[in-house]
Amino acid sequence: MKIGVPKEIKANENRVALTPGGTQAFVQAGHSVQVQSGAGAGSGFSDEDYAEAGAQLVSAEATWETDLVLKVKEPLEEEYHRLGEQMVFTYFHLAGVTRTLTDVLLEHRTTAIAYETVEDDQGKLPLLAPMSAVAGNMAVTMGNYYLAHFNNGKGMLLSRIFTERYGKVVVIGDGVVGRHCARAAAAIGANVYLVGRHRERIPELKREISADLHFVLSEPDNIATELRDADLVVGAVLRRGGRAPHVVSETMVRNMQPGSVIVDVSIDQGGCVETSHPTKHSAPVYEWHGVIHYCVTNMPGAYPRLSTIALTNATLPYALKLAESGLDVLRADQAFARGVNTYDGHITCRAVAEALEFMDRYVEFT
Repeated sequence: MKIGVPKEIKANENRVALTPGGTQAFVQAGHSVQVQSGAGAGSGFSDEDYAEAGAQLVSAEATWETDLVLKVKEPLEEEYHRLGEQMVFTYFHLAGVTRTLTDVLLEHRTTAIAYETVEDDQGKLPLLAPMSAVAGNMAVTMGNYYLAHFNNGKGMLLSRIFTERYGKVVVIGDGVVGRHCARAAAAIGANVYLVGRHRERIPELKREISADLHFVLSEPDNIATELRDADLVVGAVLRRGGRAPHVVSETMVRNMQPGSVIVDVSIDQGGCVETSHPTKHSAPVYEWHGVIHYCVTNMPGAYPRLSTIALTNATLPYALKLAESGLDVLRADQAFARGVNTYDGHITCRAVAEALEFMDRYVEFT
């Protein structure tokens, strides 16, 4: 099979969908890999690295004239004309982006396979997990930075000074993002409040994160109470394939202390904070009701070397299966097939169809 790896064109997106090591794995399996010149530069991989691994260095256009296109982020408007009936394997987050992209995928009968909805045999999301982990760790770093007074923050450093913990971090969601964020915040010494829906997980969460962790049952009144004196709030809510629910209302934000920080990691799926809207690395924050909002849609792109390696480690086994057997592997693997969001002019992910009010175009993938 012919594999294409274009350079990402999203603002400040320096990740690449395939490492030279991954390229070599495809070549050794008998496949042809077309990599756009310069695609790996932002992650520290040179054209020479790819050439030595057996890739052909080509133009952007040539990478799309392949059977399987590997990307990191969803195709942007400038790339729409290159979509066809090929398979595209990337983070689509269709429920959180404009409906236009879905229209184009349907029109061109593209097979869109979304990393974020692929499942494993345990029902987990193995291709979303590594970037969720990076974003969770990053949320604390970004939060601490924007809490600085020179950033109009309230001036509280999340930290431990001798034996005393300083700063209050409220993490909403106890999935991969939430757990990594809570663990990072606890490790630097902050007081951590983790909002979840399952009390029975408390012993597990305390073992994994910190014995000092505060668990908060996810109810609107409880969230509103904890946010009033929070220094950093991290939105880590996931609705698989669908738009994230607003669990933080504008009223809750209005009642937060000026100079507090919100990092809405759920922004890829529309955001879980009512006052959130997407931002870019070049202009990552804005203020609303005196609260600093960080809502970058491709957070892991800030650390492309780590993110590219972690992403490829997760996606490569799946991509190799696609290259070997095409759509047949999806028909034989129901968990993998949940990654198919569009196929043959139809939406094949119910959560996406519901979020975009496209149920008339929904069919199960077969």
